[in-house]
Amino acid sequence: MQVSHMWIYSIGFLAQLFFSARILYQWIVTERAKKVLSPPAFWILSILGSFFLFIYGVLRDDFAIILGQYISYYIYLWNLNMQGLWKKIAVIFKVLLIATPIVVTVIMLHDFSVFNTVFFQNKEIPLWLLIFGSAGQIIFSLRFIYQFIYSASHHESTLPTGFWIISLVGSSTIISYAIFRLDPVLLLGQSFGFIAYIRNLTIGNQNKKLELNEK
Repeated sequence: MQVSHMWIYSIGFLAQLFFSARILYQWIVTERAKKVLSPPAFWILSILGSFFLFIYGVLRDDFAIILGQYISYYIYLWNLNMQGLWKKIAVIFKVLLIATPIVVTVIMLHDFSVFNTVFFQNKEIPLWLLIFGSAGQIIFSLRFIYQFIYSASHHESTLPTGFWIISLVGSSTIISYAIFRLDPVLLLGQSFGFIAYIRNLTIGNQNKKLELNEK
């Protein structure tokens, strides 16, 4: 694609800035409360980060990134609704958020032979690496499917222990993929969150022990 690499990386780093901000904010409010929280700002920053990382994946011709965002993107929107934030968003932005991934995908698929060549016969991303990266993105995104099922069953938007365990496994795989791809955006973004995932697990386990002792 005839887009400057500088601009492509700028979009990617902007996405990771939103993702890093969500983890940092969630970490801060969790430390203050001494229990794992799911603040509204976490989901606002998530959808912004996912929106721009999806665009970054398209510009980088990276199917693994696109796939990962597709899995979690609409779960972010669902959590915004659960938090009561969706109704506060202007209609034009609602349409933009819902339609952008769908419209971009339709455009990409209008000529399947070109889509296949760009994403599955890309010399810069061998098939084995594409499969490895996609597996990492799927694992990483499954945390939000797990979070969606858990939250729906409990009728509240929450971040359970399993979410952080899956985050660690998926993040480790994506970091390996980023090293192979020489992708500073993925490497920086995933490395930042690693410590926060471990800390959330620690706090979650401490709370469970306190609850057991109280019983």
